[in-house]
Amino acid sequence: MIRTALMNVMTAAAIKAGRSLKRDLGEVENLQVSVKGPGDFVTAADRRAETVLFEELSRARPGYGFVMEEGGVVEGADKSHCWHIDPLDGTSNFLHGIPVFAVSLALEREGQLVAGVVYNPATDDMFIAEKGQGAYHNNRRMRVASRKSLADSMIACGIPALAWRARHERFQIELAAAMAKIGNIRRLGAASIDLAMVAAGRCDGYWERGINSWDIAAGVVLVREAGGYVTDLVGGGDMLARNEICAGNETIHRLLLDLVRKA
Repeated sequence: MIRTALMNVMTAAAIKAGRSLKRDLGEVENLQVSVKGPGDFVTAADRRAETVLFEELSRARPGYGFVMEEGGVVEGADKSHCWHIDPLDGTSNFLHGIPVFAVSLALEREGQLVAGVVYNPATDDMFIAEKGQGAYHNNRRMRVASRKSLADSMIACGIPALAWRARHERFQIELAAAMAKIGNIRRLGAASIDLAMVAAGRCDGYWERGINSWDIAAGVVLVREAGGYVTDLVGGGDMLARNEICAGNETIHRLLLDLVRKA
């Protein structure tokens, strides 16, 4: 495990935010749900968890900025540090009682992602990484898988929701190309979990378009510290700005990136 002061702050905040999510999962039919758009919901549990994260992290690191799914951008006095937080990644899973969701938080320092935590309170799975310190699942060191062939691989992806009809055609083209080359394709429904699975060697790769910084920032650190490669879908490092991502070990990342670009 990583015992730094920063990681202690981040994991404590994630665990505290996750408590109410775990409680509410058992009473999903009673959740107060407001509709943001077709297939895209936000819950009272989501807002409560974000408030916990904001308060805990602000108390521990005064002046740091925030980029949050619900609360938007909060400028901090310290311009060199910024938190990217998603209090409930995998909201649709959560609302349907599927225990595949996570609290995701990452720290950006001077433009570089330096620490990430992905915590699934339903299963008590904690994935953590800090730059130069490695990546861990609970107490076990993580490494990306070593497979070299797409045909032998399991690749995760994101599927555009109903609200994003404009993205459907492009995704269908990419998926058809992927199905012709990849052994198994999965859609878990939470980008942070997808990336945690890549870091843990359970999935061999992952790609998605139309994804936000709070969804992937923590996972980027996990994959990198587990020995993997992460880029945008043109092979650059602007995942957060371009809202797209491709991840895997060195070989699978290259093959997957090439496949998606040619599609």
